[in-house]
Amino acid sequence: MKLFLLEDDDAIGMGLKYSLEKEGYEVNHGKSKAEAMTILKSDAFDLCILDINLPDGNGYDVCKAVKEKDDTPVIFLTASDAEVNVIMGLEMGADDYICKPFRIGELLARIKTVLRRSGKGKDGSARDEGVIEIQNLRINTNEARVAIVDDAGKENPVELTALEYRLLLTFCGNRGNVLSRSQLLEDMWDVSGDFVNDNTLTVYIKRLRDKIEKDPTDPKIIKTVRGLGYIVEK
Repeated sequence: MKLFLLEDDDAIGMGLKYSLEKEGYEVNHGKSKAEAMTILKSDAFDLCILDINLPDGNGYDVCKAVKEKDDTPVIFLTASDAEVNVIMGLEMGADDYICKPFRIGELLARIKTVLRRSGKGKDGSARDEGVIEIQNLRINTNEARVAIVDDAGKENPVELTALEYRLLLTFCGNRGNVLSRSQLLEDMWDVSGDFVNDNTLTVYIKRLRDKIEKDPTDPKIIKTVRGLGYIVEK
């Protein structure tokens, strides 16, 4: 999975590149509008992460060039959450935006969500229109809809809170990998911006299991790996 990162700040750019490559992504880092235009002409990417403020222009122009070429998904990095910046970015065709400062776990979650919406998995392969199926659980990420499928094939909707849904997507985006509690905590935050603590995480995992597991006392979807964390198997 190839990502293009446009960030003029060397420290931020190098840190993001290192963290993304650690997650298995191939990252090409550009530092200016001119450099970005050159790179994008000669290479193709699965997703672009674009800073808005650049020394020789702005990320909006780069986004426009990306979308004109092949409609590659775009996430904007912005130092401001001002409505005008958000609206302008979305009107340019951006798929999401994230405000600085941010935690790497938040960016990784946004990347996975945007890639699912675009119909690609982490390996670049096409997925079934944003639908994830785990045993009898069906998740439509395009519509943020979760359902349990009965033996007759009927979908029975599952009502999840925003944090429960985010937690479920975190598990789905890391199927086959054991996630420690600290990893889960990095990806979880509430709407007020306060980070979820360890005790609250326990509560959310229990509530999620109560809603999606046939027998929450013997979970088959979100399994506990004693002493390590949790896993949703492939």
